[in-house]
Amino acid sequence: MTTHVLSDTGALTGRSLRHIVRSPDTIITTAVTPIALMLLFVYVLGGAIDTGSDESYINYMLPGIQLITIASGIAYTAYRLFLDMQGGIFERFQSMPIARSSVLWAHVLTSVAANLVSVAIVTGVALLMGFRTGASVGAWLAVVAILALFTLALTWVAVIAGLSAKTVDGASAFSYPLIFLPFISSAFVPTESMPGPVAWFAENQPVTSIVNTIRALFAQEPVGSDIWIAIAFLVGIFVLAYGFAIAIYRKKIN
Repeated sequence: MTTHVLSDTGALTGRSLRHIVRSPDTIITTAVTPIALMLLFVYVLGGAIDTGSDESYINYMLPGIQLITIASGIAYTAYRLFLDMQGGIFERFQSMPIARSSVLWAHVLTSVAANLVSVAIVTGVALLMGFRTGASVGAWLAVVAILALFTLALTWVAVIAGLSAKTVDGASAFSYPLIFLPFISSAFVPTESMPGPVAWFAENQPVTSIVNTIRALFAQEPVGSDIWIAIAFLVGIFVLAYGFAIAIYRKKIN
């Protein structure tokens, strides 16, 4: 049974990835806004922001930009899922001897692959803008793992939106609050500089722990408890979103 699910998921993921390869504008579009934000913050606003450290501002803000890149990219998963639902592709899949969950997992794995490519493009531009790190291979792998888990968790949220939406615009609109969330965190300015209630929210929302963890890994500093808080948040989001998505999917196809 497990082999059957894996083979079906692999085949359907290959189908989705071929669509991405044939139309790479999704990846390019996803990377454009974060790159524009980097240019704005580094060359226009960065000089007026006191981060309380000696590191360059591009080093400070890159983790937040990476998360914004992913939050922007997952909207396309909801969009593609909505189009598949409206186009009757799911009904055709149900008439074939394939594992039901593999249809959703194909979209999710495609999202993880495409978004990591977008993050790589954004990180490459950051290097051209002066981003530097002495992080070890192990630290880089840890950063990639955290970003992949972040993408995985949020993509299942996107699946819920794609299955539940009534319109194309509604399928992708859910991502706007997620894109905005890093701005109310430690991604661009220290939380200590924010007003009391805003600072409390910024310090206790998941993006801050994720950003602090990635920033510490790049700076070769101890990650402390932030990494465990970040993982706990992401695993919790993944489990809840996966459960809701599967329940909605079963209701749709039954």
